Amino acid sequence: MKAILHIAAVVLIAATACQPKNSKTDQVDSTRKALEETFKPLAPDTAAMAKYTRVEMITDLGRIELALFGAAPKHRDNFLKLVKSRYYEGMLFHRIIKEFMVQGGDPDSKGAKPGTMLGQGGPGYTLDAEISDTLYHFKGALAAARQGDELNPERKSSGSQFYIVSGKAVTTTDMKDVLRQKAFMKFMQDPENISYQMRYQTVMQSQDRLALQDLQSELEKKVGPMVEKAYQSMPQRVKQIYATWGGSPFLDQDYTIFGFVTKGYDVLEALQTAETGEGDRPVKDIRILSVKVLP
Repeated sequence: MKAILHIAAVVLIAATACQPKNSKTDQVDSTRKALEETFKPLAPDTAAMAKYTRVEMITDLGRIELALFGAAPKHRDNFLKLVKSRYYEGMLFHRIIKEFMVQGGDPDSKGAKPGTMLGQGGPGYTLDAEISDTLYHFKGALAAARQGDELNPERKSSGSQFYIVSGKAVTTTDMKDVLRQKAFMKFMQDPENISYQMRYQTVMQSQDRLALQDLQSELEKKVGPMVEKAYQSMPQRVKQIYATWGGSPFLDQDYTIFGFVTKGYDVLEALQTAETGEGDRPVKDIRILSVKVLP
């Protein structure tokens, strides 16, 4: 799974980064903080997930229990097939990014020498996307890795690689920033707005910071109402879980979620804080020792 950086997100991030720190930006920061919502703690109901098929994953760092959702039957059944064939045994968690996710399932990681770049292996097939707009990338979500949209516009999943979200707490400001980037991407990808793409490329080539800020301000007026509408339409429960339990909402509706961690959050924490080196590979190998279906 590679991070995807769309042109619209670059517009937003670059324009923000170019803004000098002054009294005006301090005032904006204060205003943003004042708009933060306060939520009571709420976590996903993992006890209710006992009705789903569950698997036990034993790692070098301990035991994780996962529930597999029926909302993604192809992914569930494929995962179970691989588990029953002992496919994952001996594989590494080959990519870990703190406060984001831990990734495994690359067969090339079995016995891989230190420093070997991993993440391209698989069983030789992909799976059709089963992306749901009712499943979210809360901490503990199990999802399928895939190639980026540029190479994979149909968002087909890897046949074996998966990731588990570790994430972090998501404030109101954080969530609106996520929605803003998604709105920018949608706006910039619209063929009717090609003039904005051309202007962006021209501004970037000229490295004119003031022009970039002006363009960002103009685009904000276009997408601002879309952001507010999207935030207000988001279920309160979803906002509450992201704010107090955590997750990685910028992945929502882009990747197939097919399960959730029900036990072993201490192990997930140990995994996501492991020391990593080049390519986000853990410095010390962390193996999947076994995976089995629970009765």
